Amino acid sequence: MEELVEVIARNIVDKPEEVTTNKIEDGNTTVVELSVADDDMGKVIGKQGRIARAIRKVVKASATKEGKKVEVKIK
Repeated sequence: MEELVEVIARNIVDKPEEVTTNKIEDGNTTVVELSVADDDMGKVIGKQGRIARAIRKVVKASATKEGKKVEVKIK
């Protein structure tokens, strides 16, 4: 899931080299933290959070297919 979040984010931002992800196991849930450049934060979040919500939905659908629970946090 971490790779999926990273690929999506790298294709949205202007500075793909500054995209980083960090995976944290929290019980039965995996938390993927996404960090981008300050200038690109608006592009990842989108108007009214639409892009961030879409990223979370895609990751959740992929995780559900594999029987996992994943949460995406944008820093």
